[in-house]
Formats: sequence, structure tokens, C-alpha cells
Amino acid sequence: MIATSIIPCGQFRTSYAKDTTIFPTPASRGFAVAGVLLLIAAPFVLNNYYLTLLIQIGFYGIAALGLNILVGCTGQISLGHAGFFGFGAFASAWLNNNLGIPVMLSIPLAGIATTLLGLLFGIPAGRLKGLYLAIATFASQFILEDFFGRANWFTGGSAGCVAGPVTLFGTELSSEKGFFYVVLGWVVVLYLAASNLLRSRDGRAYVAVRDHYLSAEVMGINLAKYRIQSFGISSFYAGLGGALYAHYLNYVSAEGFTILLSIQFLGMIIIGGMGSVMGTLMGTAFMVLLPEVTGAGAGLAKSVFGDSPLLTTNLAYFKEAMIGLVIVLFLIFEPQGLAHRWRMIKLYWKLYPFSY
Repeated sequence: MIATSIIPCGQFRTSYAKDTTIFPTPASRGFAVAGVLLLIAAPFVLNNYYLTLLIQIGFYGIAALGLNILVGCTGQISLGHAGFFGFGAFASAWLNNNLGIPVMLSIPLAGIATTLLGLLFGIPAGRLKGLYLAIATFASQFILEDFFGRANWFTGGSAGCVAGPVTLFGTELSSEKGFFYVVLGWVVVLYLAASNLLRSRDGRAYVAVRDHYLSAEVMGINLAKYRIQSFGISSFYAGLGGALYAHYLNYVSAEGFTILLSIQFLGMIIIGGMGSVMGTLMGTAFMVLLPEVTGAGAGLAKSVFGDSPLLTTNLAYFKEAMIGLVIVLFLIFEPQGLAHRWRMIKLYWKLYPFSY
């Protein structure tokens, strides 16, 4: 008899747990670990300009992930995400300034406080859908903006308030290098938590509510419960991201949390991919880097065509218009976002040179 050995020719998943694993292959797990290690080493290689961009991607990415859980996974539109982002920023500064709570503790507490606020707004919004829900969340944005301008005891009113630096064991982490590690730690923890949430029973319920709420209700899923719950989780991510934003700038002002920021958060998840955890980070990086690339392109054009008044006076307009144009182009040509395109690229090279 000829001895034969069985060599696996693919990735075989024999259980639901294996099918929903975060890292489907050992290679994907290795790339994720290598990426985190590279980011840990980044402050020793990159200057403060690039670290600033990475920090912005971090705290905006955390807030955008909360919005993606709400909009992309549960199908609940929200136009007031910037208001919750701002509430988390003011809450963390207030806890630190008035109660003397250390910044490292006030950041998660601000996320919890924003969760309670999100649940409060989510109770009426959880029973709405479509245009009515969009109007309700749009109203919440302006309610919070008005609150920020009037509540001098909480926000400092039009003058804003100071947010203290992050300290750890008596060491102040106010530099880009030190704060980068704070943001990186929260990004890793919260993105892993979101990935595990979407694999759980609640995560599957969110997707069922999004895909067909009538069928989900027939299956016994409590629509109001999961809609309100997703509002709370979304608010927690927004509040924690806002708290990191506040302590990075060391100052919080109500002018920074307008409806335009809410639209930018929506742009991040549309460009990255609705319902995709990885796509959220890709879309956030795209939106943060887009103005920088536009500014660099304008600088290049200035060096070629000279000091043109058209470029000098309209550069800010070009940057804002570019954001809207990119969102429209993605909706037309790549509605499933960068995450879908990345999956298609991986599949192409996995099957190359075969066409099947």
C-alpha cells in the first residue's frame, strides 16, 4: 500500500465561531500584530507633524466607529454625532477641572456620561426610522449646540474651557509622542471590542434590524431595545473620542462641534464602508489626509503657476468642496467603500493568475 498524506488546500471552517473569527487566517493575524508593532515604533521615526495626523485619525476614528455601529450596522441614521462628540469633550474637562478626577479616569467617565445622554435621546429616536429619524437627530445636534453656548457652568460658554493634559504616574503626556500612545491604546481596545460586539448575539441583532426590521421583529428581536442600545454604544464611542480630542488640544470650544463635523463623520463611514470596522479606520484616515493632500497639491500648483490669487483666496473653499465631491463620487462609483475595494484586491491576488 502507498501511504498518502492529506494536505489541506484551503481555509476550512467547521463551526460558527470559526466563521465569525476576527482574523480569518494566520496571515491576517500576523499583519494586524505587525501593524500595531509598527505603530508603536512610529514615534521614534516620524516627526510631530505626522504624529499629529495619526493622533487625529485615532480619536476621530473612535468616534466614527460608534457612528458606524449605529448607521452601518443597525441602519439608524444620525446627523447629531458631533454633538455627542462635543459633550464627551466638555464632560471630561469638567470632571477634571471641577471634581479633580485624573484625566486618565475622566476620559472613560466622559464616555459613560455621553452614553447616558445618548440613551436619553435614543428613547424617542429608537421608535423612528427614515426621514423622521434624520430630523430627530438633526434636532439633537442643534439642541446640544445651544446647550454648549448657554451652559457656562459646564462648557464655559462662548469662551470655552481648558482641558488638562494627560498624566500617568505623575508624568505629563502632553507631547505628541506621549499622547500618541494614549490614543493608540484606546484605538486598539475599542476596535477589538467593536469587532467582538458584531460577532455576538447583539451584533447579529443589529444587522437583522438593519437588513429587514419586520423579519427581525417576527423572529422575536425587540426593535426598540436594540435601536436604543446602539444609540448608547454609539454615544460612548463619540464621547470617548471627544474626550481624547479635548485633552489633546488642552482647550474645548463650542464652535468645533457643528453640523459640518457630523457630516464629516458620515463621510468617514461612507468612504470607508458601512458596517465595516476596518473600513471605518480607512475612511477616517482618508478624510483626515484629504485636506493635507489638497493643500500640498495647491502648494505644488503655486510653485508652478506662481502666487495666484485664485489659489490663495479659495484654498479653504477647495478643501471643503473636495470633501463633498469625494463623498458623492464614492456614493456613485464605490458605494460599499474602501473596505470592499480592499477585499476585492485581496481576492484578485489570491486567485491570480486564474480567473475563477
